[in-house]
Amino acid sequence: MTIEEIIQALKTDPRNESYSQRGIPPVLQINPEAKLLIIGQAPGSHVEKSLIPFDDKSGVTLMEWLGIGPESFYSQEVAIMPMDFYYPGKGKSGDLPPRKFIAHDYHQSILALMPKIQMTLLIGAYANKFYLGKAFKKNLTQTIASYQEYLPDYFPLVHPSPLNFRWQAKNPWFKKDVLPDLKIKVAQILGEN
Repeated sequence: MTIEEIIQALKTDPRNESYSQRGIPPVLQINPEAKLLIIGQAPGSHVEKSLIPFDDKSGVTLMEWLGIGPESFYSQEVAIMPMDFYYPGKGKSGDLPPRKFIAHDYHQSILALMPKIQMTLLIGAYANKFYLGKAFKKNLTQTIASYQEYLPDYFPLVHPSPLNFRWQAKNPWFKKDVLPDLKIKVAQILGEN
């Protein structure tokens, strides 16, 4: 399947009917030349309007973590394939979780279109649990602390949401040890060192 065929299948999937009726397409960034893949949670309400992945405060933080600017982040070398391609809506505390069928039914077909991926960033618990499976530790914190075990294929990360600043304050090793290593690896992959 081509990316155009996959997007068409997403738009006509009855489970996405409410989005298609409102003219909202799936939000993702896919390119066969991509070397770095970012798998996040799901677009937020702002991204649902702009249709640009990570076009919010989380995206600004994520680019800082990666040590790259928008020109690299939105280039053909970086792909963005969230766990849900649509904004799942508001929950009691933050956004609702991504709908499970998107990753189950669509991710493998999309991954097959990107043979040059060298490393996948898994952002947040949903992406980490789905892709690491039994290798996922007791919780996300332990998984991120053990990030070297998953290299070079996967790099687990907490979500760059402003809601996670408390987590970062409790885990100073993340900024001190993990982020510098992440920046080096991203620079090597994107040829920016």
